Amino acid sequence: MFQKVMPLSAILSLRFLGLFLVLPVLSIYAMGMEGATPLLVGVIVGGYALTQAIFQVPFGTMSDRIGRRMTLMIGLSIFLLGSIICALSDNIYLLMLGRFLQGAGAIGSVITAMISDLVPEETRGKAMAIMGATIALSFALAMGLGPVLGAAYGVDFLFWLTALFAVIAMILLFTKVPTPPKIRHIYHNTTSTKDILKDPNLLSMIIISGMQKGMMTIAFVLIPLILVDPQYGFGWEKSELWKVYMPAMVAGLIAMGPAAVFGEKHNKAKEIFLLSIVLFVFAFIAMGYATSDAFFVAGVIGFFIAFNMMEPLVQSMISKYAKVHQKGAALGIGNSVAYFATFLGGTLAGIFLDFLNREALGATIAVMGVLWFIWTLRLQKPIQHAILYLPLEEVDQQKLHALEHDAIAEWYINESEQLAIVKYRNDAIEEETLKAKIIKEA
Repeated sequence: MFQKVMPLSAILSLRFLGLFLVLPVLSIYAMGMEGATPLLVGVIVGGYALTQAIFQVPFGTMSDRIGRRMTLMIGLSIFLLGSIICALSDNIYLLMLGRFLQGAGAIGSVITAMISDLVPEETRGKAMAIMGATIALSFALAMGLGPVLGAAYGVDFLFWLTALFAVIAMILLFTKVPTPPKIRHIYHNTTSTKDILKDPNLLSMIIISGMQKGMMTIAFVLIPLILVDPQYGFGWEKSELWKVYMPAMVAGLIAMGPAAVFGEKHNKAKEIFLLSIVLFVFAFIAMGYATSDAFFVAGVIGFFIAFNMMEPLVQSMISKYAKVHQKGAALGIGNSVAYFATFLGGTLAGIFLDFLNREALGATIAVMGVLWFIWTLRLQKPIQHAILYLPLEEVDQQKLHALEHDAIAEWYINESEQLAIVKYRNDAIEEETLKAKIIKEA
């Protein structure tokens, strides 16, 4: 499994590492450009996510028509171009264009769908958790390196690094990523968005994913601007930002491991999400109302812990709740909502700082967090299914297509490996009984 998952996770993580590297310092960098306002800065911080949201579905459709690998190459090329434009930008509008282009290479849902194609059902949750963990590690690493490298070499250097990461990702794509099998299932070729949104668990996970990413961009507009701008009473130097990001990064890394274990191995993802929401509420109250450095830093640490506890679990849980024919669409919708929320978060933070104040923003986020907590209480634990694999030559196709039972979640065919795969509840039907329903008569 690791050989199949890690190259794709590495590609996605390299892309996110480049995007995350600039987050700790981007708002300060953009604010120094001519014509900058908090609102425009907020758009720049979250701007890549708007085009991500717009192009998730087109990229998913493209991957079905021309193949996953070629689609990933196109997306990485657009990301590379956007990174170069950001590195060369000398005004806020050119920087905004570069950020929009960085997001236009929307390959996230293509990668997650490709992982679902490559990995067996039993280990798919672990595969998604690995992908989430590598993204969380990229996030933590970027939070430590971004302020230090940005202060030493300039933010334009960080964008050049991002371009280099895109090139490395392209090399991995053509040297390490295996070709996924061809999957055929019993359902229609298209999946209704309405069906996905009507599923209460999938809807809850989409909201969780969106809220988490929205909180992220709000934080990264707030943290550097409030600490550095003298009007907020802290007056830190740009070169000192690592002092808040470094302990927060370490705390987030420490929290991520136990959260992933309890969420995946012990099926406690709901509890992890609820705890993270409580920490998000504390974090934004602290960042909104803190008058001392220590209280503000405690809020930042709370934010990092909350974000990193959620990150390894979100994609995995969406994959668990979705049926096989829904996985690509569900992940695509989840990613689109998350990226749109990322853009809204940065814009919202800019609007509040431009026209209101940080206290009002902190209070608003706290209220949203309480509502989010109440909504998440309805999330159910995913049902644990058993998987039956049968060689296709042993299966009666007519019986398979007529297969109906309350205990059977779904079935599909792996044409590349010539397998019929049935996902079922073994507490409601025995394996031998299920086999007898679909195996050819002797």
